[in-house]
Amino acid sequence: MSAPGVLIAAPASGSGKTTLTLGLLRALRRAGVAVGSFKVGPDYIDPTFHAAAAGRVCHNLDAWAMRLETLAGLGDAIAKDVELVIGEGVMGLFDGADDGAGSTADLASLFDLPVLLVIDAAGMGASVAALAEGFIRHRDEVEVAGLILNRVASPRHAALLRRALDDRLAQPVLGCLPRVPGLALPARHLGLVPAAELAALEPILDQTAALVAEHLDLDRLRRLARPFGLGLYGPRAQPLRPLGQKIAVATDAAFAFAYPAVLAGWRSAGAEILPFSPLADEPPEASADAVYLPGGYPELHAPKLAAAGRFLSGLRAAAAAGRYVYGECGGYMALGEGLIDRAGQRHAMAGLLPISTSFAEPTRHLGYRRLTLCQAGPLGQAGSSLRGHEFHYATELPADGKLAPLFEQQDARGRPLGPTGARLGHVAGSFCHLIDRSADATPARLPHPHLRPVPS
Repeated sequence: MSAPGVLIAAPASGSGKTTLTLGLLRALRRAGVAVGSFKVGPDYIDPTFHAAAAGRVCHNLDAWAMRLETLAGLGDAIAKDVELVIGEGVMGLFDGADDGAGSTADLASLFDLPVLLVIDAAGMGASVAALAEGFIRHRDEVEVAGLILNRVASPRHAALLRRALDDRLAQPVLGCLPRVPGLALPARHLGLVPAAELAALEPILDQTAALVAEHLDLDRLRRLARPFGLGLYGPRAQPLRPLGQKIAVATDAAFAFAYPAVLAGWRSAGAEILPFSPLADEPPEASADAVYLPGGYPELHAPKLAAAGRFLSGLRAAAAAGRYVYGECGGYMALGEGLIDRAGQRHAMAGLLPISTSFAEPTRHLGYRRLTLCQAGPLGQAGSSLRGHEFHYATELPADGKLAPLFEQQDARGRPLGPTGARLGHVAGSFCHLIDRSADATPARLPHPHLRPVPS
């Protein structure tokens, strides 16, 4: 039988759902409950906090970018060997892509998960009932099963809010969390500072867990949970084709944005993952037949990367030997000729693609992407369709000569955005983070003959 689950959502970003979710995960873990988690939508950073709080890998579930079989496989993985699943939504409950799809509500409807709505009650009185009632009634197939009030000023304020909600609604108020100055996670331009970079993370998680355990009815919350999963038991999720049999994967603070589902999918297809750290000046493993540079923060570590001679030489040697070298976003920048930081200083990169990128005038690029491969390669045949996400502040500077693009891209609504990325020989990359093949993707017919599926 599948583990039960609930989905934490809110009317808007900034309501406190991440802090609450982390507190729940850590409080339940401290109480001896084996708890799994997931994050709705494209997010590399929040899942690292989930993993730290729960002690288990956190996967993303994305109703816009993922195929049904990918969602089903990941649902099975999330619910395996746990007693409860806690999901955290993205933005507001009904906010999704430009085409309206992919919201937290869509995911709740697909998995038939009860929603626990976190309301930022700061400055609110009886009007809280109107807000809650609107969200409860907005979509019939999305059940808001409970309410959690955040940033409550005092016991008197809590009583006022509860009375207003009890007079209008049947949904229980599971708790009122007080406003706690200083209980916030530090952020930077792409979201929270990643969990691995916070020396004081454990005390923050423990403090948040104590707050949640004191002010929330955890037993009642668990009774609201319903079986989690789609009931489509099959093979493990394999969002993307493996880039090779042995894949060297850059893994450190500069290249931290790799989806666990993608790496797990490569392993389940028979590929071997070989981590290495560019910031430690480690080259990719010489035996690897592919190199993957995920996104991350190369702009914050550009001087160190530019001085990492063994890393850069190793990348160039891999490309010269005909290994496939692929970079996403930050990894794409590192494959270029140079990276200009926010102070205007240029730092030499690997020089494997004739591009340069700049943060001198930061411009936000954000959104889901429909991608079509321009040329056959390890990612699939020419014309294969994939889905991904773009979020960065870098500008790609004009290159000398015409570049061969990696993808043709469209936005979430299917509007053409033109070519993107670059490929040169066995080196390729783009600013897009790939999430999954499309449901209408061309079936892959370029298998690696030496890949052997891993037994379940």
